[in-house]
Order: sequence, then structure tokens, then C-alpha cells
Amino acid sequence: AAPRLRLSGLCFLLQILNILLFAVFVRYSPESGPGRCPPQLNCSRRNQDSGFQQPRFQDVHIQVLLGFGLLVAFLGRYGPGSVAISILIIAFAIQWAILIQGFFYFFLNGKIYVGAQSMVSADFCTAAVLISTGAVLGRVNPVQMLLLALLEVLLCTLNEYILLSLMGVSDSGRSLTVHTFGAYFGMMVSRILHQPHTDKRKGEEQQDTGHQLDVFAVVGTIYLWIFWPSFISATTVHNNAENWAVLNTCFSLVASAVATFILCPVLYEESTPRMVQVQDATLAGMAVMGMAGEMLVTPFGALIAGFLAGLLCPLGFRFFTPVLHARMKILDTCGVHNVHGLPGILGALLGTLLTLLATADAYGDRLELVFPLVAQGSRTVTDQAFIQLSALPLTLLLATLGGCLTGAVLKTKGLRSPPDTRNPENTVLWEVKLGNC
Repeated sequence: AAPRLRLSGLCFLLQILNILLFAVFVRYSPESGPGRCPPQLNCSRRNQDSGFQQPRFQDVHIQVLLGFGLLVAFLGRYGPGSVAISILIIAFAIQWAILIQGFFYFFLNGKIYVGAQSMVSADFCTAAVLISTGAVLGRVNPVQMLLLALLEVLLCTLNEYILLSLMGVSDSGRSLTVHTFGAYFGMMVSRILHQPHTDKRKGEEQQDTGHQLDVFAVVGTIYLWIFWPSFISATTVHNNAENWAVLNTCFSLVASAVATFILCPVLYEESTPRMVQVQDATLAGMAVMGMAGEMLVTPFGALIAGFLAGLLCPLGFRFFTPVLHARMKILDTCGVHNVHGLPGILGALLGTLLTLLATADAYGDRLELVFPLVAQGSRTVTDQAFIQLSALPLTLLLATLGGCLTGAVLKTKGLRSPPDTRNPENTVLWEVKLGNC
């Protein structure tokens, strides 16, 4: 009963805190165009709410809730409980991200002004948290999950503010601020929480899946195909400009899916890939388009990038994951390093290369939207490319330090579950009979 009451108490305290902070600070954003935006507000990341299409916001929200929720359901030992915890994390992180991002971006005269774009930004931050939880799934209890979300939202927003606002990095689809940051943040938390005896057992059990649970992977993958193009392009559509991000993402994900069917039968004995492997490659193909999606990748370039990400993902599971576990003591339950981390890095490198090739002739009026400082003449293309590239090690540094700090907090004795209970992390909220999984 103690773990359940501890979770209940923490949820109560955090929700009351959010309600009080919302009451004091949060107000509706006035429906005004960019030209009438108060000069004290940082409006560089905010689209005009009156022109913000409601279906796009719904697509992003559905993707976070259903896409990420179902993507962790394929694990037989942790699946049912992990979906419930994912919903809890989403419910808390969205509220918390609205507040923290509001203080950075939408704070004026002591108030936070929120609109549809604020919700999309909160969903992006929540996605980074869910990626991190995939690395520690089954090894932390729900109380620790909530505290992880509490700390990561702060650090993720700080990283995003430094990159997007201070440095002027173009990362609309969040290769760096969501995929790369979330993956390596979670991996460092996993490293700090390393326990030799239990991690060895959980490493053998973490891929305990069955054909029945592959259905969750099927549904999750379908949601990715339908809604992720909207997720990755939610901040890129301006006026009536053709949305390159949607097209590039679609081309990338189809190539990554084909790559899975090429490589998995070579690496494994199965004649066709399992649905979980298709799901992972699909995610990788879309993560690689996070930074480069709105750039001039060209359709065949998007196919090449997706194909490379689709090859990199199964190679990571086959060769990198055992090394991370054996040498670096990192138990990555859902393989976020291969699905989000490596494709995110590849996407950042691709975005840097495409920045060097950006010209006014090729982009036209779009150059002002993708690289505003270059279009205004305050930065050269080379300078912008250098800044895009330097954002990668900075993100890795902040994710590493933040993950170590968070792991140290979660490792404190009062937060850990009793060591002698069987799978206490999963049964805190959801009793699971392994025979039914």
C-alpha cells in the first residue's frame, strides 16, 4: 500500500501546485497577428494563433498520446502498466511544460499568455520526456517517473531556449531538442540507476514480447504513419507555403520501412521482420527528418536519409545495444538510442550539410522562414551551418549532465522500491500476470 499512497500523495501535491501556478500566471493569449505582438514577448517561435489550424494541433496531440503510449505496449512484462504510466506522465508534463516554457517565451507583465502554439510546444517537450522514460522502463516506479518528468521538462526547455532562441538554430521538427536530448537524457539516467544483479535479469527479460502484443506495435506504427508528418511540421507552415516537412517526412518513413525488410532478415534468423522492428525503423526514419524536414532535402534526398536511418536502427540493436549494456552498464529497455538518439544525430548532421547549400535562389521567400538571420544578412550560410553543428555537442552535454543529475535524485533511498518485491515498478499501478502476456 505504501508505494500506491506515495504516488497518490505526489500526484495530489503536483496537481495542486499546477492549479495554483495556473491561477496566478496563466492567461489566454490575445488573438493578434505577428505584427501586433507585444515587443516584450519572445514571439519568434509563435505562429499566429488565429491562423493555426486546429486539425494540426489535434494531430500532434494524438501522436503524443496514442503514438507514444502504444509504442511501449509491446513489452510483455511492462506493457500494460507502461501505457497507464505514459498517460500519467503526459497529463502532468503538458501542464508543467506550459508553465516552464511560458516563463521562457510568453511571459509579459507577470503573466504567461498561452494559445494553440503553446500547447504544441508543450507536446514537443512531453515527447522528449516519453522518449527518456523508454530507456528506464521497468526499472523505475511511477513516483520516480513523475520526478523524472518534473526535472526533464526544466532541462529540456532550457536546452530548447538556448538552441532555438539564443543561438538561432533551425530545428523545427526537433531532431535535437526532442529525439537526441530525450534519448541521451534517458540513457544517462539508466546508467546512474545501474544495479548489476537486477539489470542482468531485466536485460534478459526486456524483449519478452508475444504475437498478441505485436498488435500494439501494429496500431502504434499506423498512428506514426498517419500523424507524425503533422507532428514534425507543426511549426513549419506559414501562410500558404508548400509544406516541405510533410513531403520529406513521408518519403523518409517509406524508405526506412523498406530498409528494415532488407536488413533484418540478414541480421536475424526470421524471414521477415517483426512488427516491433518495423515500428522502430519507422520512428528512426521520421526522427532523421526533424531538423532537415523543412529544408531543401529534395524527394530523393529524403528517400536516402530515411533509408540510412532504417539501416542504422537494426544495426544499432544488433551491435550497439549489447556493447552499451556490457561495457557502459546502460540498460536501454526500449532501445531509444537506436530509434531516437542515432537518427537524431544523423538528422542534425544532415541539417548542417543542407544549411551549407541554402541559397536565396533555391529557397526564395522560404529562406526568411527557415533561416531568418541568413535572409536578413546578419549571418552567413557558413556561420549558420557552424551554429547548427555546434548545437549537437551542446545538446549531448546538457542531456548527459541533466540525466546524471536526475539519475542521482531518483537513486536516493527513499524513492526506490523494495528490492525483494517481484517487478515492483510495474505492479504499483497495474497487476500483471505474466501468463496472460
